Amino acid sequence: MCGESRTHGSEGGQGFLRVRLPYPTVVILLDRKNAPIGINTVSIGSLTASVVHMRETFKAAILANAAAILCGHNHVSGDPEPSREDRALTQQLVKAGTLLGIPVVDHVVLGDGTLAYFSFADHGLL
Repeated sequence: MCGESRTHGSEGGQGFLRVRLPYPTVVILLDRKNAPIGINTVSIGSLTASVVHMRETFKAAILANAAAILCGHNHVSGDPEPSREDRALTQQLVKAGTLLGIPVVDHVVLGDGTLAYFSFADHGLL
């Protein structure tokens, strides 16, 4: 599906996350070499919020036997700076991934329609 691309933190994930859905939260499923094996839309948000549950986030990863996941969403404001809710969600994702044995390699927040992004991994926040 995605060729031989490997994702390492934000360097590969941001391209996969630039999808044309209205404010999606997506999960990129990764194999043991961090190559993408699938992508799953977890939630479609509104202008101000998106509801993301751990069970929906990890369901596709479990069914696909993914070794890890990379999560991401965009901010309608164009400002990729993570909100308090984004930071809390990332902590929950990391805890759930640790429990399930499916690590979260990054959570990337994109600026809407821009090249700007914020990577939790690049900032040492995972």
